[in-house]
Amino acid sequence: MINKKTKFRSQGQAVLFDMDGVLVDSMPYHFISWFEVLKKYGVRVTPMDIFGMEGAKWDKVIKFAFKREGKKLDDAIAKKIQKERDLLLKKYFKRYIFPEIPQILKSLKNQGVLIAIVTGSSLAEAKKMLPAKIYKMFDITIAGDMVKRSKPYPDSYLLAAKKLGVKPAECFVIENAPYGIKAAKAAKMYCAAISTSLPKPYLQEADIIFDSHKQLLRAYSHKLRICA
Repeated sequence: MINKKTKFRSQGQAVLFDMDGVLVDSMPYHFISWFEVLKKYGVRVTPMDIFGMEGAKWDKVIKFAFKREGKKLDDAIAKKIQKERDLLLKKYFKRYIFPEIPQILKSLKNQGVLIAIVTGSSLAEAKKMLPAKIYKMFDITIAGDMVKRSKPYPDSYLLAAKKLGVKPAECFVIENAPYGIKAAKAAKMYCAAISTSLPKPYLQEADIIFDSHKQLLRAYSHKLRICA
């Protein structure tokens, strides 16, 4: 664990969770689906491309990849690629919730802490990614299709705070990628990062970095609280 502050802030009203790579181990499936669909169009992406852009609306991946290759892209092709990618993700995806997540969520609910999902994925995709019993534990979900500007802009996190009825300073964010961390910090929220998809050098803007969910849970059990 890299603790970049002296300690966690001791109390908070809400914990806001990114979904991909934080609640569910889905990033490898996102990569392979993007890789396969884009290579049909002569465009290549790496795992770091996909993991680094996690949290943004996924149409940005298409624009980024085509621009880097110097290829022209129109709306019709972009929409076609998006549909093909969604079908591949559905084909390959196998749900795997990080084992510590149910215990963390249950503990927060027992304390009366508000919890939310804040994801760049669509609302429909979020509901498919998570088991119903997990999804229903959250007070609200803010999805990428609910805001005009996705991560790294703060809009989704600010909307979550507004809908929960708390101040941004009362929120603690758990992220795993640079875009999400930037969004949380731009919203003036305390942010913890977990290095599930990317190594620590990519996560340096977070207030604190954990190696794993086990480490996060262990810190929480030792009264270092995951509540900001």
